[in-house]
Amino acid sequence: MIELRPFAKLGGADHGWLKAKHHFSFASHYDPNNMGHGALRVWNDDEIAPNTGFPAHPHANMEIITYVREGAITHQDSLGNEGRTEAGDVQVMSAGSGIRHSEYNLEPTRTRIFQIWIEPTARGGQPTWGSKPFPRADRSGKLVTIASGFGDDADALPIRADARVLATTLKAGESAEYEPQQSRHLYLVPAAGSVEINGVRVNARDGAAIRDEAKLKITALEDSELVLVDAA
Repeated sequence: MIELRPFAKLGGADHGWLKAKHHFSFASHYDPNNMGHGALRVWNDDEIAPNTGFPAHPHANMEIITYVREGAITHQDSLGNEGRTEAGDVQVMSAGSGIRHSEYNLEPTRTRIFQIWIEPTARGGQPTWGSKPFPRADRSGKLVTIASGFGDDADALPIRADARVLATTLKAGESAEYEPQQSRHLYLVPAAGSVEINGVRVNARDGAAIRDEAKLKITALEDSELVLVDAA
């Protein structure tokens, strides 16, 4: 089953400095019928104006993955971590028992991110933060795991969740395949371009909620970049 969530129909908010679209219920966009997809709780499509951002605020008991699509995001937190994550790179934060952080676009141009929240397998624990480059060229034509709660995904950023986050870039006409285990919740969003998933067209920034598909065949209808979450 593949349920299309068109970008034009997503809830959202325009704060001037922040233009946000929410694939699931979030903040002032409350939808009790769309509280997540399995352990995937939040997928926000954020556009942040230059020299603005999110001032320090708290999180707890959530795995937060930030996929930078354009520009860069600068992070600071209450543990003393600091880092700048630019387009093509990924940062993860395990909020654990509690952490405060800020995220700012200190660049002269807009920054565009996907921010993905996944529920952890256990509450509490020491908060952590990490960032890593995943050059688009290195994931051309194949799905690469960029964050994962599974030890076998040694090259991915670690998260404390029964989930993995994958990404790829595909040239027009190229395909990638993925075989999930049974009873998994998959959610796919093209950051750019358009793809066909098992015969269903998904355009840029649309969401596709996927269940009970033995195999995904993802074919690029034009040059595309996409992110896929596989969660319990």
